[in-house]
Amino acid sequence: MNRMKKLRLVYNPFSGERTFGGSLDVCIKLLQEAGYIVCPVRIGDNINIGEALTEDFDAFAVAGGDGTVNIVINLIMKKKLNHIPLAIFPSGTANDFASFLQLPKKPEDICEIIARGETTALDIGRAGSKYFINVCAGGLFSDISTTVDNSLKANIGKLAYYMEAVRQITEYKPLSLKITDSKGKVYNEKAVLFLCLNSSGTDGIKNLSPAASIQDGLFDFLFIRDCDVREIPDLLLKYLTGQLSKNKNILYFKDHCVNIELAEGNKTATDVDGELGDELPLTIENIHRAVKLFI
Repeated sequence: MNRMKKLRLVYNPFSGERTFGGSLDVCIKLLQEAGYIVCPVRIGDNINIGEALTEDFDAFAVAGGDGTVNIVINLIMKKKLNHIPLAIFPSGTANDFASFLQLPKKPEDICEIIARGETTALDIGRAGSKYFINVCAGGLFSDISTTVDNSLKANIGKLAYYMEAVRQITEYKPLSLKITDSKGKVYNEKAVLFLCLNSSGTDGIKNLSPAASIQDGLFDFLFIRDCDVREIPDLLLKYLTGQLSKNKNILYFKDHCVNIELAEGNKTATDVDGELGDELPLTIENIHRAVKLFI
């Protein structure tokens, strides 16, 4: 008889429409039939998820949104467990990274993917002391995931992000940035927002950078420059509809390692996959094919 493999399933019962808990028994049944002993752990108060992720497992799985995936990715990398394959059950509000990978939304379909056992190696990022799988951002809109009202997000979904973006536009202050790329080229920019993208979108907005790849060892960096107030509505519209294109108000390039610091002004924190990141100055680097994902 073949040895049953062990799978640690970390799930967030509060993500998205809070429906994954109802699928848990079905998932355990399907995965057991595929040869896995499933060990679920629920994210909640006084739970140390780090203690749940160990070398004892043949596979990991995470059910939640981008922020929940980020928590698990950080633990996997910091504990040097990235040789163990990971599955993602998209059960958040936006699920940007899972959407980019075109992962199915039905938990049963993810169980089927795990059962097939096919994996691929994907890039992730490190920004200071934090890892990210989808995006590192700073400035206007970058903290939408953490500032949008949770009850509003639960009731109206992605529209809550757009409403928060409109609120923030009236209060923004540009960042004076010194940007140094991997070849030593320096850009001095006044920017309202910067994005370091591993996939093509964030906050439910697709195709911010259609050329993005999660396996090329590079990130897509977008810096939206401070501009005349009359140009802001058009930029906002293009941002929210995923139609940013090359123009005088956008600095865009690809690179594997970039340092970003404030030339002047107060300290500012960053956002990594919807979670609080480190403050500037920050070195953002691509870790090529760092994690194995069931896909």
